[in-house]
Amino acid sequence: MERVIVVGVETQDNYQVFTESMKELVNLTETAQGEVVGELTQKLPSVSNKTIVGKGKLEELNQLVLAREADIVIFNHELTARQASQIEAAVQVKVIDRVQLILDIFALRARSKEGQLQVELAQLNYLLPRLTGQGIAMSRLGGGIGTRGPGETKLETDRRHIRSKMTQIKHELKEIAAHRGRIRQKRQESEVFQIGLIGYTNAGKSTIMNLITEANTYSMNQLFATLDPLTKKWTLPSGMQMTLTDTVGFIQDLPTQLIEAFQSTLEESRGMDLLLHVVDASSTDRLQQEQTVLHLLKQLDMEEIPVLTVYNKADLCDQDSFVPTLFPSCLISALNPADADELKTAIIKEMKLVLVPYQAELSEDKAYLLNEMTLKTIVDHWEYQEETGTYLVNGYAKSGSKWLNEQFYQQ
Repeated sequence: MERVIVVGVETQDNYQVFTESMKELVNLTETAQGEVVGELTQKLPSVSNKTIVGKGKLEELNQLVLAREADIVIFNHELTARQASQIEAAVQVKVIDRVQLILDIFALRARSKEGQLQVELAQLNYLLPRLTGQGIAMSRLGGGIGTRGPGETKLETDRRHIRSKMTQIKHELKEIAAHRGRIRQKRQESEVFQIGLIGYTNAGKSTIMNLITEANTYSMNQLFATLDPLTKKWTLPSGMQMTLTDTVGFIQDLPTQLIEAFQSTLEESRGMDLLLHVVDASSTDRLQQEQTVLHLLKQLDMEEIPVLTVYNKADLCDQDSFVPTLFPSCLISALNPADADELKTAIIKEMKLVLVPYQAELSEDKAYLLNEMTLKTIVDHWEYQEETGTYLVNGYAKSGSKWLNEQFYQQ
């Protein structure tokens, strides 16, 4: 494991979230298989344009690197190429920032072809503006034999190569996104109710998915354990079939490069009928995490989708004194199988608010449709009317359901 020193500057802009942000940086470092051997912080009105920290602190950082035999320094701020090279010159070890660290974790976690392409695109997006050349030494333009005439610098060649690679990846991602879009379109045409799991990283989304669908997805106490979206079929106790989709977790200051690269993955959540916003109820930074997710939902134009907040990890907090801040909500522990029914009840309650109530009358020769209604809608109650020889069905269906309109009168 690489030995790491984490560095952060508390400013007027970040003082409210600084402590939690530094804790998160330590967790991110450990997720990336690094060992934090030291931490350096400084209070400044704003970060230094040259080296983020002040001159004295930079010297202190150099001494700390030597004393702790560190291999790498990670800053809790996005660094420019110039800042990184100046800090590296002072401390003589590799220097990276929070964005690079997150990208590295994503590279570590990506399993599918799409996930790997998205991470590579984000990394190239990050790298492009940070490429620096070495002047005439890297140029094919010079004053000697074989160097006369048109040419381009090594830096320009690298930039052209990266842009070409990015274009190629975007083309491949476009094809994958089109395929995903066709699958999504089929689901919408089949009028399947779709639920999406969203939330801060490590809130327990995959564990909740395993709790109610027995999906056996990878769920660990790690940041970004899930990168590739996974959709599973889920059947309600009433018999209605729907889908549940697990997506990548959000995080404070989620790099813009990642939002752009993971656009097609995030598209999955945009087409949902209901979102389950999973929140770690035991986190000391719960309010900030909630706001981060809500802000990103706004950024991704997903504000209009109905949301049920699921406060998870009830086993790690005092349930009697717990006060929810988002509504509607429920408090559960995804590790407790007994809480599955409570969660399902809360989901069905919200679904009934999203769906449209209907009443249908089935003649005896159409009784076979009752089974299909049970699969496609929430059938609340049905009874056989002896005097008319018909079945009276009450339930809830998707608004404008073509299937239901073709078969019955809807009210």
